[in-house]
Amino acid sequence: MHIAVIGAGYVGLVSGACLADFGMKVICVDKEVEKIEKLKKGEVPFYEPGLEELIKKNIKAERLYFTTNLESAVKNSLVIFICVGTPSSSDGSADLTQIKEVALSLAEVIDEYKVIVTKSTVPVGTNRWIKSLIDANKKSDVAVDVISNPEFLREGAAIEDFMHPDRVIIGGESAYAIAIIKDIYRPLYLAETPFIITNLETAELIKYASNAFLATKITFINEIANFCEKVGADVTIVAKGMGLDPRIGIKFLNPGPGFGGSCFPKDVKALVHHGKSISSPFKILETVLEVNEKQKLRAIEKLETFLKDLSGKTIAIFGLSFKPNTSDVRESPALVIVPALIKRGAKVKVYDPVAMDEFKKTIGDLNVEYSSTPLECAKDSDAIVILTEWNEFRFLDLSYIRKVMRNPILIDMRNIYEPSIVKKLGFSYSGIGRA
Repeated sequence: MHIAVIGAGYVGLVSGACLADFGMKVICVDKEVEKIEKLKKGEVPFYEPGLEELIKKNIKAERLYFTTNLESAVKNSLVIFICVGTPSSSDGSADLTQIKEVALSLAEVIDEYKVIVTKSTVPVGTNRWIKSLIDANKKSDVAVDVISNPEFLREGAAIEDFMHPDRVIIGGESAYAIAIIKDIYRPLYLAETPFIITNLETAELIKYASNAFLATKITFINEIANFCEKVGADVTIVAKGMGLDPRIGIKFLNPGPGFGGSCFPKDVKALVHHGKSISSPFKILETVLEVNEKQKLRAIEKLETFLKDLSGKTIAIFGLSFKPNTSDVRESPALVIVPALIKRGAKVKVYDPVAMDEFKKTIGDLNVEYSSTPLECAKDSDAIVILTEWNEFRFLDLSYIRKVMRNPILIDMRNIYEPSIVKKLGFSYSGIGRA
């Protein structure tokens, strides 16, 4: 089986490398010449555990290739996976510019039967639109089938999620095309992975509904956490008590500074926009977005409780990525909190194990001091704010860190420390939802 993957970003590289590891011949296509040249050497443009090793392994095995030549990749492949970005537009809708560009480019070069598989997260109706674009503009009178095969990859655990998924969704109308995709995923089928075969619209909506529900679950526990602080309850115990109910489950009941990343914010916004456009509004999701933005500023409120005026104070930020085990800072709470601190006149020092370069590119010319270790970041600070639950933050030498701080204040926005232990070390401590 020869497969072309269009888009050498996060989804494209993970999918391409994993499919190659299944034994397929995979060629990844991207317009960025510099990126492709680096990938040919096994250099990955972002951090994802295990991905660089997997890419190098399959390059060496001559199963994984990289090119900027779309035409040759398509001509040599039966199946073409579309893995380009669908970022948010200014009105919250999904920007399908890259999807349209790919569809029109495919129409130019397809000269025999192909199966087009959309892994990009796209609004309901997009796959039929893709097929209509290709059919209306193709240069050769050949058949093309379109399949919706949404991805469910968690950043930081993407390879595990691809190799051992909870489910595989295949949406389409052609039994022949569906059979081809099932054959690609045969290693998962043999491992008794649940497969859901459905129509295009249902497959598209499964992805949006899943992400919207998880975002809602996070937002709900954040509101419960804020309530706990007012009434003297402990949200960690509340969440445990809730999660033991199998109808609820413990996952995504960890309060924090709000959800971020490349998926939840844009997908919830896109679903809200689509709902409004067809007079089927998502009132719950509108509130989820509103509450999530306010939650990002809870760290500022907590700092002001301890320090009152933040002007002239030095604040150490531990964690810039939106979650651990990734360099992705898209929609990270740090992108809201750091500018808010600077606006209030604070000096900001930051540390993250892998995301500082991405943060620097994203945040621009803001006056931020980048530290090489947590200790360096904490030195002479008036408070530490933990925003990302990196494992290395769970075992800090807090007794030594306290000695180098100006004011021993710890704002733990991920509840990774036990309040009683931290307070015994001489810290003023505030977590999320812990009275």
